[in-house]
This record gives sequence, structure tokens and C-alpha cells, in this order.
Amino acid sequence: MKAFVVERYGGADTVRAGDVPDPQVGDHDVLVRIHAASVNPLDLKIRNGDLKVILPHRAPFVLGNDLAGTVVAVGARVTRFAVGDEVYAHPDQNRTGTFAELIAIHQDDVATKPTTLTMEEAASIPLVGLTAWQALVELADLRPGQKILIHAGAGGVGTIAIQLAKHLGASVATTASATKTDLVKDLGADVVIDYQKEAFETNLHDYDVVLDTVGGETLDRSLQVLKPGGTVISVAGPPDPTYARELGANPVIRLAIAALSFRIRRRARRHQVTYSFLFMKASGDQLRELTALIDAGIIRPVVDRVFDFEQTREALAHLEQGRTRAGKVVVRMK
Repeated sequence: MKAFVVERYGGADTVRAGDVPDPQVGDHDVLVRIHAASVNPLDLKIRNGDLKVILPHRAPFVLGNDLAGTVVAVGARVTRFAVGDEVYAHPDQNRTGTFAELIAIHQDDVATKPTTLTMEEAASIPLVGLTAWQALVELADLRPGQKILIHAGAGGVGTIAIQLAKHLGASVATTASATKTDLVKDLGADVVIDYQKEAFETNLHDYDVVLDTVGGETLDRSLQVLKPGGTVISVAGPPDPTYARELGANPVIRLAIAALSFRIRRRARRHQVTYSFLFMKASGDQLRELTALIDAGIIRPVVDRVFDFEQTREALAHLEQGRTRAGKVVVRMK
């Protein structure tokens, strides 16, 4: 099958188009012919080798973390899907590779595609949708009447998180440039801070939750907007000891990971708040929850641009060079 392969960790020139063997289908796997896949910052981090300590890949490997497509074969013990089903998924971290014609995925990580979405729209959802769900529903347990700040509201995670937070009954503030104010308000944001002109930490106070998708200085400043007992959940900050335990890392790696987040965890304690790192996990069950919200019109995808499969390298460059206006970048098969 045709695929885009990372030959070695590095920059844009390490990704090439080529032929690779068709996937082997296990007893609990579904084989999906991919119609569309989306591009995520995670793909760039994996390609660059930024995550190789905690998420190693043996080169050459196929890149890609989101897909929508059609089931073309099922394993002997598959019970949830049949040939011909239209599905979408984020594969488990050990089975990435959606910039390809085919992929084999465990049935537990797959869900039926929302009927109201095209393949391209559906492919934009899994990674960012699962991230928003696991941050707001699982970690934050966001409740009606609470206040949440969602950074980069026009980004892939932000566009879904705003809608989900409003559905959960929260008051939502977000950061965005002035040109994207109308978009994030249309998605449900109650307060919009133009991060290019305003300091969000001087305008926002007594928030229950911050969802950080930026990291660095933005993460540090976010502690100031939380009330005592609040929590900041970051997908861009340093991993914490909880993640190390979930990863099953050896003691040396656990200590190294704990050291990475020691400073931000100490600062959080001084502010009487908590810091949590989120590395999203695959889940077909959670995708089914999102499917219901999408088909009910509660959550809608935001797609910035669609590239043809042959232009996958250009799609990666579009994201890497910051040319995305809002939402997700998608590649589609012909």
C-alpha cells in the first residue's frame, strides 16, 4: 500500500512517500481503508523525535494519528463492526500510521462515523475530540456553573473544547487573535481575550479550570487565574508523575519525568491549585459519546484546509509553518 513514511527522526525532509506492506489483521482488529486523515502537532513532535523517550518508534514508520474510512476486513473475534461500516478513530499510540491507504486497529479504539459528517470532517475529530473529552469530563469533571479558560480557542483542541464545555454548562473564556473572535464566540465562548493585546491573567480571576494547549510562559501565567482548589490541565506542558505511572516507565524514566514537571507542580502548590498533564488515549467508547453530540448538532468540526493525499508533506508544512487559520488540516484519499 502507499503511505508516508518517516525514514529517521528529523525535519520535513525525513518524510517520504513510498510503498509499505499491507497491515496484518489481528483477531480483534478491523482493517480500515482510509478515506481521510488529519494532521496534528503530535505528528510533528513524533517526526522530530521530541517524544522518542516516552513514545519510541523504530524507523522507518508510517506517520499519522487520525482517520475516517471504511471497514474492509475484520478479525476472527471482532464483534462490533462488519465489512462496509463507515468508521473513524485515533489509533493506540503503539499503532499510529494513518497517512496510508490501510490501517489495522483494535476494535475497542474505533467508532461508527457520525452520519452528519463527511469523511474529511470526521477525520478531523478523533484526537482533538478525545483530548477535550478526557480533559474536561475525566480530569476536570467540569460542572454547570463552573468557569474554564481554554487557551488557543481557534485551534484544533480549542474549537472542540469550547463547544464541549458549553454543553457541560460551564462559563467559557478563551484566548484568540482579534481575527478569530467571531469564530470562537460562534462556538460558544463567553469571554474572548486577544492575547496579542491583553494579558489574560490580569483580566480573568477565580476560574475553576484552565485547559492549556500552549505551554511555556502561558502555562506559568495560567496559575494566576485559578481560584484555590482549581486545576490547570496541560497537553503542552511537561509530563507529570501520574503520566509516568500510566506509561509503565522504569524507575529511572519516572524520576526523569517527575523532574521535568517539578517546577510547575511546585508553583501550582504555592497557588493552592493542581497541575495535571494529559497525553490523550485512544477510546472507541468516548468517540461514541462524541458521535452522539455531533449528530445532535451540539459539536461541529472546524476544518481549515483539505489537501490531497499526495500533498501530505505540504499539509504537514502548512501546520508547522503556522499557516492554519482555525481548526484542523485534513488530507484525503482520491
